[in-house]
Amino acid sequence: MRAPGLILAVTTVLAVACAPADETATPTNQVDGVACTKDKLPTLTQGKITFGTDQPAYEPWFVDDDPTNGKGFESAIAYALADELGYAKTDVVWTRVPFNAAIQPGRKTYDMDLNEFSITEERKQAVDFSAPYYDVDQAVITLNSSKAASVKTQAELKQVKIGAQVGTTSFDAAQRLQPEQDVAVYNTNDDAKAALRAGQIDALVVDLPTAFYITSAELEDGLIVGQIPAGDGKPEQFGIVLDKGSALTPCVSTAVENLRADGTLAKIEQEWLSSAGTAPELK
Repeated sequence: MRAPGLILAVTTVLAVACAPADETATPTNQVDGVACTKDKLPTLTQGKITFGTDQPAYEPWFVDDDPTNGKGFESAIAYALADELGYAKTDVVWTRVPFNAAIQPGRKTYDMDLNEFSITEERKQAVDFSAPYYDVDQAVITLNSSKAASVKTQAELKQVKIGAQVGTTSFDAAQRLQPEQDVAVYNTNDDAKAALRAGQIDALVVDLPTAFYITSAELEDGLIVGQIPAGDGKPEQFGIVLDKGSALTPCVSTAVENLRADGTLAKIEQEWLSSAGTAPELK
């Protein structure tokens, strides 16, 4: 297990380094006045850390719809984060929370939630986000038998029927394409995939790792049409969701940054998302 203490802000570290030798150094396990240790963190259950995610929890983010097994990118991130904060695997609790419910204002049944949540200004009005842990692209998938299979440009994509999951940045990306027909909205990606198979839509927008998984493991004749360019030219980023104004947010963000700095995030990405690769960008 990692040492439970987290590194204090750089300014504090510098201040300690420059202090006279006879002065006692201040603790380095606090961030913004919050003690980032298991015995001090104000979690829902003292000594435990509760993560939320949706059901079903999809691959490659989770494996076998079981977040407790530590398999899949986001499950692995959760356990690495818990370790960084000083929690053993046995201290981790999971609860199921629907995607849209997790980012609504109000009392939470989790300490933090991982469910491919892209950080947006609109969502920040209702919840807190940690520092980002993954940069993601949106992609369009279809079937070889669909008329969308021959699409090469965004202009051509406007002419086909597109679907996406409600309340997601995949839906926002589909809307940005300004298709001639309204974007079909589905409660889950499973519903959207069923609509694609049934010919109710010609194409589906999902994040790129999900696109690779669906087309390689779930759709026998599936293919990736291409990536959708970011709306403002900036990368879309996933963040961990916390209650608005949560006292945990500074510690969680610092833990994420530590995992990035020591290479843990990169190792987890390599293990679970390396097969995603890249896809051509739709011009």
